[in-house]
Amino acid sequence: MVKIGDVSLAEFPLLLAPMEDVSDPPFRALCKEQGCDMMYTEFVSVEGLIRDADKSVQKLDIYPEERPIGVQIFGAEIDSMMQAAEIVEEAQPEVLDINYGCPVKKVVCKNAGAGILRDIDAMVKLTEAVVKSTKLPVTVKTRLGWDDQTKYIVEVAERLQDVGIQAISIHGRTRKQMYKGEADWSLIAEVKNNPRMKIPVFGNGDIDSPQKAVEYKNRYGVDGVMIGRASIGYPWIFREIKHYIKTGELLPPPSIDERVDAARQHLAHSLEWKGTTLGVLEMRRHYTNYFKGYPGIKKFRTELVTSHDPEYLFETLESLRTYYSSEEAVL
Repeated sequence: MVKIGDVSLAEFPLLLAPMEDVSDPPFRALCKEQGCDMMYTEFVSVEGLIRDADKSVQKLDIYPEERPIGVQIFGAEIDSMMQAAEIVEEAQPEVLDINYGCPVKKVVCKNAGAGILRDIDAMVKLTEAVVKSTKLPVTVKTRLGWDDQTKYIVEVAERLQDVGIQAISIHGRTRKQMYKGEADWSLIAEVKNNPRMKIPVFGNGDIDSPQKAVEYKNRYGVDGVMIGRASIGYPWIFREIKHYIKTGELLPPPSIDERVDAARQHLAHSLEWKGTTLGVLEMRRHYTNYFKGYPGIKKFRTELVTSHDPEYLFETLESLRTYYSSEEAVL
């Protein structure tokens, strides 16, 4: 069994990656139902938390059925990070995670996220300050380095462990790569196989099938995997991986009823949690994956991503169910 501090997880835990405008409570609920072992919030701006900005504070919403869960924060100033850690502690997540991996320019230009990979000493100092400012287990999500010339992750992981982090998740790309090219898991394996490392090491990047999850588990020896983009609109990936690990067999893909039910639940919770405008808009990225590969789906998808009327969206989903459940639909 893998442990992060006092938090016990599965023998080979599957983690939901923190994703902005994706890993919110409505989506996390679906992933949890499908077997995700631990989830993270969308990343939260420490400056937003300190200023009590509504969007940042709302991201601290945690529901009992989601646990164990980690709140992920990003920032570059020690005082702000320490203050934010105290605020996060009041929300009572199981884990506080620091984002050192986000490659987005508006984050990086402030030396937050992956921006801090250009100054490892500052990264270590910032991490140590956060660890000392909270009773929560502190974890880190990061990348291999800033670019191909600065892949110092083996040394970085050691140093972060030395200042007290309880687990590390590593995306197998540099900041310069963004999300392009193939993730390099060989360096993640070097971190895991380093005899000095005693904390869990989770791998992230390109896990998009049960076969790949098991292949990477066996080849690289990581303690678990973190799944991001492959889960968007497809929370079933967690149950599929777990079943494959246990039996060596692939589950059949979710039925049209399961897909429509999930999309309806997701939409309903999004409307409830975010309100009508945002609830409708932020669901749009999910529909394509919910019904990916269905012939003739384009006409339904167009309606789903253009309508602003929740009632019409629910009706469209039901029309989609009826159409693909009929004997005339060739799947």
